[in-house]
Amino acid sequence: MGVSAENSAKKDAPTLIAGGYPFGIKLLMEGVMVTDTAKVDNISSPAEDAGIKKGDVITSANGTPLTSNNGLSRIIAESRGKSVTLELLREGNPLTVELSPVFSEKEKIWRSGMWVRDSIAGIGTMTFAVKDTGEFSGLGHPVCDCDTGELIPLHSGEAVPVKITDITKGMSGSPGALHGKFTGLPSYGTLSDNNNCGIFGDFGETALDRLEHPREYKLGYPDEVTEGEAYILSTVSGTSPQMYSVCIEEKNCRGNEPSKNMIIRITDERLIAETGGIVQGMSGSPIIQNDRIIGAVTHVFVADPTRGYGIFAENMYNEIHP
Repeated sequence: MGVSAENSAKKDAPTLIAGGYPFGIKLLMEGVMVTDTAKVDNISSPAEDAGIKKGDVITSANGTPLTSNNGLSRIIAESRGKSVTLELLREGNPLTVELSPVFSEKEKIWRSGMWVRDSIAGIGTMTFAVKDTGEFSGLGHPVCDCDTGELIPLHSGEAVPVKITDITKGMSGSPGALHGKFTGLPSYGTLSDNNNCGIFGDFGETALDRLEHPREYKLGYPDEVTEGEAYILSTVSGTSPQMYSVCIEEKNCRGNEPSKNMIIRITDERLIAETGGIVQGMSGSPIIQNDRIIGAVTHVFVADPTRGYGIFAENMYNEIHP
């Protein structure tokens, strides 16, 4: 007798190390991101005059690739007012503009009339690691710039251990948040990609061994997800994940958005008492159903912090093994 497609999928499902562990995210951007424009000495903004907009990512200046704010500032200062050719990306599309710096009489330096950012740091939750390879995933949604809302183009980065120290409880109309601090322990590993399905990287040689009480599960596929009881693994205090009950209310609710594949509701009274429900920093908490990792928490409903979205785990796994 042949094996059904469903049984075959289950048999071949990869073994994953469940996450739920908080981790610090340190990203160095591919280029520098424009977070705002401003007039120099309240007179004019060279950036605005050149057509530069908030959210643009400047990748090079006069042909020199940019990886830091200082690199751009140096080129602007050395221009002495001569036009600077900037290559940038706007919503993924390449553009070239000419910027003419102006001299600030107040600061006695040549200025571009814009604010830029070259790096970002934050806290998230690991979703899973692939047992055989050490590749890992987290968040279930992209890391975006807090000022522009744009996806951060990743040049390099690392995932570092974090200890959760405090909670701002979520309430209707006011999202809560986990607060933590970098422990100073060795990095878990490097980050290699930041996209619409989360953040991805590779564990170092000893990182898996350093996880507290790791749990193994098979990957659960979307057709195995059912509405009803499930669990999440999340850390809302210290460094060790706990299991909390949730209910999957709907699946395939946002087919065109890879990070919004299901609606979940927190049913665990302990978690509701501690956090109010889903809070910032819990993104990436793996969702477990029928002893399989089926997804991860991604977003909270601002009007009801006990409810939010989740992504299918397969979407995240396919970013590692397409």
